[in-house]
Amino acid sequence: MDRLDNTVRPYAWGSTTAIPRLLGAEPTGEPQAEMWMGAHPGAPSRTGRGTLAEVIDADPERELGAAAVAKFGPRLPFLLKLLAAGSPLSLQVHPDRAQAQAGYEDEERRGVPITAPHRNYKDANHKPELICALTEFDGLCGFRDPLHAAQLLDGLGVDSLKPYVDLLHARPEEAALREVLTAVLTADPDETAHTVTETAAACDRLGGDYAPYAGIAHHYPGDPGVIAALLLNHVRLQPGEALYLGAGVPHAYLDGLGVEIMANSDNVLRCGLTPKHVDVPELLRIVRFEAADPGVLRPEAGPDDEEVYETPTDEFRLSRYVLPEGAPAHDLTLDAPQILLCTAGTVRAGEHDLTPGQSVFVPAGEKAEVWGTGTVFRATVVI
Repeated sequence: MDRLDNTVRPYAWGSTTAIPRLLGAEPTGEPQAEMWMGAHPGAPSRTGRGTLAEVIDADPERELGAAAVAKFGPRLPFLLKLLAAGSPLSLQVHPDRAQAQAGYEDEERRGVPITAPHRNYKDANHKPELICALTEFDGLCGFRDPLHAAQLLDGLGVDSLKPYVDLLHARPEEAALREVLTAVLTADPDETAHTVTETAAACDRLGGDYAPYAGIAHHYPGDPGVIAALLLNHVRLQPGEALYLGAGVPHAYLDGLGVEIMANSDNVLRCGLTPKHVDVPELLRIVRFEAADPGVLRPEAGPDDEEVYETPTDEFRLSRYVLPEGAPAHDLTLDAPQILLCTAGTVRAGEHDLTPGQSVFVPAGEKAEVWGTGTVFRATVVI
């Protein structure tokens, strides 16, 4: 079992206080957006045996187990994070596996450098993800029903939004959502900026259901993503609640601290709320234009006090143990790789004492007993 030394990514949208508060450290004044736990080449966790990527590369079957290697290949198929949003992340979607493979092969064939700012596909993998709130957590997830979106837009009283309202009323669901998002992202930039300014003022004035969008507009003045965001469901998670985000579902995280787990991929198609590249034609090919309830997940009781967040994805499985004082040890041994992350209290994992924000990697088949008083998240795979 290896204690992990993890990198914190200082993205501009990160909270300056949430991760330091969890770790019991003094804020530096700089944003601390994500702490990565895993073997992703962008920032692999460090162990006493080298980086976790080097450890796994040296003997994949020993570290991951034969079944995991046979199913996913000789790599850790998930990335675990602490995510701390202090301002909205970009509005985005992720491709499914077939779309990612086709997009990656096309960009490779055309010689688009992997580091090019206009590159869409950094790898050939899909990127389903799950976010579990540690604090109250705000996000956008999936399209509203077109008639509800029309009602929300109409209620702003902004004349330049009327064509979008009419489209949402006049078309079948998929066509309505597709036409409106296309129109928003391809409109004249100066006209759009003016519309966004008026929309932001109306959201600020009306408050209530409009308040989250006023906050988004404050961070991204003039960005067409502000209008696109109004087409999406706003979700406020309470601690312990989670969202699963599958392929093609538009989403954005707005504020809060959570545990995030995803398939090991960097593939992102952006819709707005970002200065980065937005490839509108490719985005429209990937987005699933269907209204859906966000589907807030709550943990389901598993064996031995495990609380499981059920998803349709095999690359990762996230669960947690809330350990009361005096509880007996839990045997978490699996024939699959695991990362254990403490988020509250003090927990003993094997020979390691873990406090909030600390984590360990458990190789497949390694004895893994956990006890103490606190909360431990368990990340593994389904084999």
